[in-house]
Amino acid sequence: MITLEQVSKTFAARSGPVRALDDVSLHVEPGEIYGVIGRSGAGKSTLIRTVNMLERPDSGTVTVGGRELTGLDGADLRRARQRIGMIFQQFNLLESRTVRGNVELALEIAGLDRAARRARSGEILELVGLTDRAGARVFELSGGQKQRVGIARALAADPQVLLSDEATSALDPETTASILELLRDLNKELGLTILLITHEMDVVKALCDSAALMREGRIIEQGRLDDIVVRTDSQMSRDLFPLGELPEPRGTTIIEITFVGLASEEPVISRLARTHELDVSLLGAAIETIHGKQTGRTRLELSGDAVQVDAAVADLQGQGLTVDRVRDAR
Repeated sequence: MITLEQVSKTFAARSGPVRALDDVSLHVEPGEIYGVIGRSGAGKSTLIRTVNMLERPDSGTVTVGGRELTGLDGADLRRARQRIGMIFQQFNLLESRTVRGNVELALEIAGLDRAARRARSGEILELVGLTDRAGARVFELSGGQKQRVGIARALAADPQVLLSDEATSALDPETTASILELLRDLNKELGLTILLITHEMDVVKALCDSAALMREGRIIEQGRLDDIVVRTDSQMSRDLFPLGELPEPRGTTIIEITFVGLASEEPVISRLARTHELDVSLLGAAIETIHGKQTGRTRLELSGDAVQVDAAVADLQGQGLTVDRVRDAR
């Protein structure tokens, strides 16, 4: 549904050219929720703004819904943008308009008559749970309600794709959770493809099917979340399940085990100690629900000889677990 191929973008600055995007390629499947995560300045906002050509790349191609946008301009580009909705961190609502008036704005631009605008805005406001606030002014709304208006406005023209530019960053945790739940419901109910950028790993865990990590204008890694969590060399996986610093070396072996689904409920640690006659210490654990599965990582310290440790690791791998030998005994 969304494909970026070798996209680059450079901005002029007093200190010299800034390469915001450096040969970026990614693909978002139809109906997928795809998250791009990274720190401030990583290039996330520039990336998402190239998808609807708010920022035109210096090189590379952007294709949405089978249509290459980098070759469009004028009326053709405006028509293509109508199939791409966008929601923003700071809401970008018109204070002079009611909730309904803000939602109808996109429909006015699309040329719908008053009756059609009224009918469509009513449908969308019901979808986002704001039917009873249709006549309210923006200043009367909470932050969560304002973001729901922003989402409704983005959906008004029946887009194929929804772009989210740090849409929950200005919200408290409870409101954030409700907005993420709404986005997931819209994804399922409308078949929307959603591309979001965020600096919050919790958003990725709660919502995304796939994700990419950006740093200094480049994509460092990307993939399906289910695959990322079991990669032993993945920075994103480590960020999903932070386990803290390693202890000082003390002649033991340290391993990390990734659990997915039912495996997390098995008494792996106690069985490991009994079967292989090892002293096993728990150094850290992090468990999250990802795609409805209990998923997590456990860091263990194994005290025993090399033969015992090798047998224990082979045993764990034989059970289908992902094992990373973080540090071998010295």
